[in-house]
Amino acid sequence: MKNIDAVTERALQYRWAPFTRTRYVEQHGLLSIVRGEGAKVYDANGREYVDAHASLWLVNVGYGRQEIVDAVHRQMQKLPWFSCFEGYTNLPSIDLAEKLVGMLKPEGMDKVFFSGGGSEAVETALKIVRQYWKLRGKPEKYKIVSRNRAYHGVTFGGLSATGMPANRTMFEPLLPGFLHAPCPDPYLREVDAPDDRFALACAQALERVIESEDPRSVAAIIVEPVQGAGGVIIPPDGYLRALREIATRHDVLLVFDEVITGFGRTGEMFGARCFDVRPDIMTFAKGITSGYLPLGATAVSRNVFETFYENEQKGAFRHGNTYSGHPAACAAALANLDIIEREDLAGNARKIGARLLEGLRTLSKHEIVGFVDGVGLLARVQLVRDRKTRALFAPELGVADRVARRVRELGVIMRPLPNDALSFSPPLCLTALEADTIVAAVDRSIGEVAGTV
Repeated sequence: MKNIDAVTERALQYRWAPFTRTRYVEQHGLLSIVRGEGAKVYDANGREYVDAHASLWLVNVGYGRQEIVDAVHRQMQKLPWFSCFEGYTNLPSIDLAEKLVGMLKPEGMDKVFFSGGGSEAVETALKIVRQYWKLRGKPEKYKIVSRNRAYHGVTFGGLSATGMPANRTMFEPLLPGFLHAPCPDPYLREVDAPDDRFALACAQALERVIESEDPRSVAAIIVEPVQGAGGVIIPPDGYLRALREIATRHDVLLVFDEVITGFGRTGEMFGARCFDVRPDIMTFAKGITSGYLPLGATAVSRNVFETFYENEQKGAFRHGNTYSGHPAACAAALANLDIIEREDLAGNARKIGARLLEGLRTLSKHEIVGFVDGVGLLARVQLVRDRKTRALFAPELGVADRVARRVRELGVIMRPLPNDALSFSPPLCLTALEADTIVAAVDRSIGEVAGTV
């Protein structure tokens, strides 16, 4: 073990961290972030970084928003917690549900079910899907179609829908009834089709999964509008609309996992709106509070909720989380959403996202950059060993990880993903200067690493 600081030493002694390789931390240490302001954070030594990943895709309004802190403080003084289980409620949870239904009117959402985070929001959606078809008298409809490289959380339902083998293997066998269709990655393609037919070909590949299983057994399709942890995969034009048509044609529900794409990230308030699609169910977390407190939400259309209401005698929805509708978390969300709307942070994501993407595209001058893509303040720089063949580097080389570590030394925090993708999802309050700072650091880092691989 190399020389490590006191914080890393204490962390290694006492804490088992999420998605963390202990030996990696022993080798490279930890960065201890102690405060933040806007799109910048500061470590224990006072060094400044532009956070090009909003910590974990989620600090949409940026750091240091005192109005969120004040809203939580007022609520904690008044009522820190009370259950929303049958027969009881608290007012902030009602206020937030009303706010979200209003925001989601174009998507046709009618009711909101709260949970503690994104994995729980997805788990809620999956349970809703299965009970929905039982209440409709079609219990044989239980299978759920996801995609390769999808990420839907860490609970057993969400993990079963996830299409990332590294996340799944050690926990198998997973739940039955989950199927995976090809990922619509326009660069690292799993479907062979010309560009002008690629979107349709990917959608047809998913439809073939439904047809091969018998549509009468399929309950839902679940997709991230933009696949996040799987590589910031922005679907080709028309793909998600084709999925809506396929879902309707085969009488299955369409679920949009908007844990990352919700609340302005794509340059529109929701990913569904960005791609002009109305799903049946939507899941949220992350940007709903910008991470100031944990909260998840699952929104459903009127048709879905009325199926439960009209058939309640067959069985209530026996699902919930202790902290569902936590009043302090809901107060944080209300203050957070007010900032997003008041400052038009979705509009800023479009404007500054275009500048960031333009800068990132200049990185194609490096031979190891094969592809750059983005929407709003979500972007990907794909590193490859060979541009002509799109061949990837050997995983053990850790090329993207090496770039990310060098970028951090230059004062920018970003996240490497599997298959050597560099991902970017900065706070939506990012400035033009900060976008340029990100590009400059990544440019220099790729240039340095490229000379060693």
